[in-house]
Amino acid sequence: MRKFSLLLFALSFIFSKAATPPDEGMWLPILLGNNESEMKAKGCKLTAEQIYSINNSSIKDAIVWFGGGCTGEVMSNEGLVFTNHHCGYGSINELRFSKGKERDLLEDGYWAKSKNEEISAPSLSVAFVREMRDITTLVQEKLVGVNESQRATKLQEIYKSLIADATKENKYEGLIREFFSGNAYYLFLMERYTDIRLVGTPPWSIGKFGGETDNWMWPRHTGDFSVWRVYANKDNKPAKYSADNVPYTPKHFLPISIKGYKPGDFTMIMGFPGSTKRYEFSKGIQYRTDIFDPHAVAERRIRLDEWKVAMNESKENNQRLNASYAGLANYWKNWDGEKRDLLKNNTSETKKIQEAEFEKWAADKPEYSTLIGDMNTLYNSYMPIAIQIPLTLNEGLMAPKLVSLALSLSILDTLLSKNDTAGIRKMTNQLKANDSTIYSTFIASADKRIFSRLLNYYYQNCPKEQRLEFITKILSKYKGATTLESFQKYAEMVYSKSFLGSKEKFDAFLTNPTLKKLRKDPAYIHLSAISTNYIIKYKPTIDLFNAKNSTLSRLYIKGLMEMQKGKAFYPDANSTLRLTYGAIEDYDPKDAIKYLYYTTLDGAMEKYIPGDEEFNLPKGLVDLYHNKEYGRYAMKDGKMPVAFLTNNDITGGNSGSPVLNAEGELIGLAFDGNWEAMSGNYNFDSKLKRTICVDVRYVLFCIDKLGGASNIINELKIIQ
Repeated sequence: MRKFSLLLFALSFIFSKAATPPDEGMWLPILLGNNESEMKAKGCKLTAEQIYSINNSSIKDAIVWFGGGCTGEVMSNEGLVFTNHHCGYGSINELRFSKGKERDLLEDGYWAKSKNEEISAPSLSVAFVREMRDITTLVQEKLVGVNESQRATKLQEIYKSLIADATKENKYEGLIREFFSGNAYYLFLMERYTDIRLVGTPPWSIGKFGGETDNWMWPRHTGDFSVWRVYANKDNKPAKYSADNVPYTPKHFLPISIKGYKPGDFTMIMGFPGSTKRYEFSKGIQYRTDIFDPHAVAERRIRLDEWKVAMNESKENNQRLNASYAGLANYWKNWDGEKRDLLKNNTSETKKIQEAEFEKWAADKPEYSTLIGDMNTLYNSYMPIAIQIPLTLNEGLMAPKLVSLALSLSILDTLLSKNDTAGIRKMTNQLKANDSTIYSTFIASADKRIFSRLLNYYYQNCPKEQRLEFITKILSKYKGATTLESFQKYAEMVYSKSFLGSKEKFDAFLTNPTLKKLRKDPAYIHLSAISTNYIIKYKPTIDLFNAKNSTLSRLYIKGLMEMQKGKAFYPDANSTLRLTYGAIEDYDPKDAIKYLYYTTLDGAMEKYIPGDEEFNLPKGLVDLYHNKEYGRYAMKDGKMPVAFLTNNDITGGNSGSPVLNAEGELIGLAFDGNWEAMSGNYNFDSKLKRTICVDVRYVLFCIDKLGGASNIINELKIIQ
């Protein structure tokens, strides 16, 4: 085991000197030794070495990066993995008719009663963190003398070299992430397994119970879980799918506790939180509340509305769009709540006070004395054009499927212009191989309405002096009683004449692609006008802003650490393995309202609406409820627990993360945050921030009593 550098020692002190509440912070497992006394004071019975170890089996060996966007946990000695239903939703949707059209695995649920019945999920993979290494000194030495404008390019060269060196004697993947905006760097060695098979999923009426109405809300009654298995070759190494592969034997798997919990009980959550910006400048908060969030929410609402119309038109449309709809709706609601809470909590003003304190401290320190002024100047020049981010890019003009399809052809344009025969053949083969997936979620009628409505939204909200001239020309050519009607006429032309309007036309083009046909296509012309305008007029300024903002952020955090020596500074989330610890806790969201820390199946039955899209329940579950057939999974009062609350600090990417008790036993799966604390990516609200978790007893009840999959239950280590 390699020795820590002096910088790592210093940073480990900064990361974990206890000044902030111990339930705040997404801590690096490699540095948990510094948190150990705090964790034990809250009730943890484990050592830091038992949680994270390179040389010995530890909890980190049971945690997987599930699909690159969620977390899962290994639950048996045969590679069984638990995660959220919504994390496996896309793959389950792909597999939903794999047993024949008469059997809908998503709607009806599925339980493999033997390993032979487990279903391969070709698009899914999981990755284990095998080791973390502090490489701060190595990186910073190689950055000496590098101009700030070349820093990003140089970093990629450094990353490539260090990863190649770290992985040359193994088959691991290397991942390097910067922390504290570039004040620290860590290398993660990952082992990725690609033979993943579906073992079990509850019906979506359980896995998605409450739908968008209950999303981000408490009380919650969602059985948000699914069960998978990792397969390996006979040497227990990653391998492509093969009938000869065997269940993966883990270095560690998690035991399950069905003993229950009470307020104040210690909890810890380990997983891969995606992104936070807890050290954001006040002007960055203002950008979110005044510009990005309101426009992104309105634009996503357009897409959601039109997709919902299409989904209601036919069951086929519903099946094609439901996974995309759920993903889009998740952050539509998140951003809506985020804006509200950032304003309610005066987050920008709080940041300004902190910046004023920093400016006062830095007055006699040349390295930092102009930093806050430079930041304000930078943002003042950026804010007037910042609206182009939500109006033009992923949430705006680029959002319709047809436009994103056109964007995928930009490389082909270059290859055709160079007459690169080999490159053209390779690119068209790639597009042909992917076009079934590309068009699986393309409903032309809905996309056309989205296309015209987003054009109209852009026109109505973009400052007149920034409007794309091409769009003004559309209005002069396609006359309508309103601007929306004009854009609808234009959309009708684009979708009817573009070869991208259907898979058949697209395939025909790929069979014999020509530069002339590509550049005459109305969808490609539309895309080219948008992207050219953005690239020429706005991208250089936005890129310069991002580069300078990154430099100022790095210097600001460095200065904060000097100014507040002894304070706990934890790094922002960046999809790397973290641990957060806290306790079971209820909360009081408003005057005269108090929420308990758990829910039961009684509450689900109170919400139950037979046949409803969001609040239906399977007949089998209803019958079990009425007969009170809960087995050993009931609480002491005889009720069936469904969900519970902790005060752990999590964010997107933690979905599916194990919620562990003081002994390191699984008591639930984290799956959501609460509506009253939606600004958590920018500030931690210790009073209101809660993590919503599905109780493992409800998971086991659904597997055992509803699914009849005793084979899965028998595989688990359950502690009563």
